[in-house]
Amino acid sequence: MMNFEHNISILGSTGSIGTQTLEVARAYKGIRVHALSAYSNIDLLEKQTREFNPRLVCVFDEKKAEEFKIRVADTDVKVVSGRDGLIEAAVCPGADTVVTAVVGISGLLPTIEAIKAGKNIALANKETLVTGGHIVTRLARENNVKLLPVDSEHSAIFQSLQGNPKKIKKILLTASGGPFFGKTREELKSITPEQALKHPNWDMGAKVTIDSSTLVNKGLEVIEAKWLFDVDIDKIEVLVHRQSVLHSAVMYEDNAVIAQLGVPDMKLPIQYALTYPDRLPMQGNELDFTKYPELTFAKPDTETFYALELAKKAGREGGILPTVFNGSDEAAVELFLKGKIGYLDIADSIADAMDRVKNIENPSVEEILEADKFAREAVYSRS
Repeated sequence: MMNFEHNISILGSTGSIGTQTLEVARAYKGIRVHALSAYSNIDLLEKQTREFNPRLVCVFDEKKAEEFKIRVADTDVKVVSGRDGLIEAAVCPGADTVVTAVVGISGLLPTIEAIKAGKNIALANKETLVTGGHIVTRLARENNVKLLPVDSEHSAIFQSLQGNPKKIKKILLTASGGPFFGKTREELKSITPEQALKHPNWDMGAKVTIDSSTLVNKGLEVIEAKWLFDVDIDKIEVLVHRQSVLHSAVMYEDNAVIAQLGVPDMKLPIQYALTYPDRLPMQGNELDFTKYPELTFAKPDTETFYALELAKKAGREGGILPTVFNGSDEAAVELFLKGKIGYLDIADSIADAMDRVKNIENPSVEEILEADKFAREAVYSRS
């Protein structure tokens, strides 16, 4: 394959997006990895470090970071830890683009600092825009930094907008529907974490997989799309598309629809974010339409999976409400995975936290972090 000159840092290199980003880097030897980070998976992180020889590695867990230092003592890599270490990885000198693939609000501060340092952002951490979209998009404009979407849906929208971005009638944001499409609330009462972790099409981490099943993930993506593409929430229509082949689309003012299709795999959106505006060859992952004789579309059931409507409410009202939506969900999913609350309690916990909070317009980073703390405590107090 042809080489492509690019320097990157990866926040969250041991997760699904991070490991696939490194697969792209293997294919294009001109992609140089300057920094890696992981929360605590130092076994995989060590293998990545020895293969890609980054300048700096962050292990968020401080105890694991000390063990990691010993493991890689024979190398020249600098090892850092904690939130400050994650920020150091985000601003690592030499990197042009930071792939933000950490989960949750922990991606907000490193992304802000990376933008201030003039780094382009390959955005796989949707919570960054959900909680701080008004701050992040302003900083990106001020620092002439690109926000390049990595989520398959937002990448599809981004690709569908090429050439005519200002004539949007609406965005068609697709959702797989998760493993419980068509089920009633009564049928969902006894759902276990093991059942919720079985996604029909995508291989993702536990948090995102649970969020996909509740449609929380789609709600987060609606808010993310609002900021990425500067559109009103009510111009974003969610469509359930079970085959996950049409990744999303844009309807223009003349009712023409431009869509991006491909196999259910993240390597294409990752590669496009790293090589934009160029399109480089990719081995495998070619879409064979004959394997998909039928593509179906349906409206989401927002009565059963009402977290999607909660997200739209948060996105419309803005302020700290999207942060409360996200933080309460993170806490509820954590409790559900530990068996401390039921599946339906996830959306109920989000609704309760949103009802309790007094909104703040144009919140600062400090107010966002306080709202996140409030949301989590509100959920923990219910369990």
